[in-house]
Amino acid sequence: MTELHQAAAAGNHDQVEELLRLKKCDPNHRDVDWSYKTALHWAAAKGHTETVRILTEHGARPCLGTEHGWTAAHYAAESGHLAVLQLLHALHAPVDKEDVCGDKPARIAEIYGHHDCVAFLKKAEIEAQAYRKMATQNGISIDETDEEWGERGRETEESKISNSNIQT
Repeated sequence: MTELHQAAAAGNHDQVEELLRLKKCDPNHRDVDWSYKTALHWAAAKGHTETVRILTEHGARPCLGTEHGWTAAHYAAESGHLAVLQLLHALHAPVDKEDVCGDKPARIAEIYGHHDCVAFLKKAEIEAQAYRKMATQNGISIDETDEEWGERGRETEESKISNSNIQT
């Protein structure tokens, strides 16, 4: 875990800002020992709204997924951090991406009984879809694709297919 990951998980937004201002860390570095989590995943999971804001201002990409496809919104939903979900949505972060099991953050919030988050996310999903449509129509670029996660997913699928062919 990098110094930035640790500071984000602890909610030490002054240290996070200092590390990023001095360009000592990549805000999108994925920690392979922790399921490819970024500092933003940690901050969202712990409910550190100010740290989430600072990270995104310094280029942290909310669309990045862990090895299971969880975005920052999935982690905030799991822990019931409504303020983080509201901030992510206000930043046009994808709050409706599916993980490897097909679960969106709203479903994760539902599983953990965070009814306020579920209600918010259901509304936010509709607004996010409308924003994406408007952005497409107006040629506005939005950052919602995690190329690396997509590649890892394809490799996993190819491995499963290869293994099943060997067993038959």
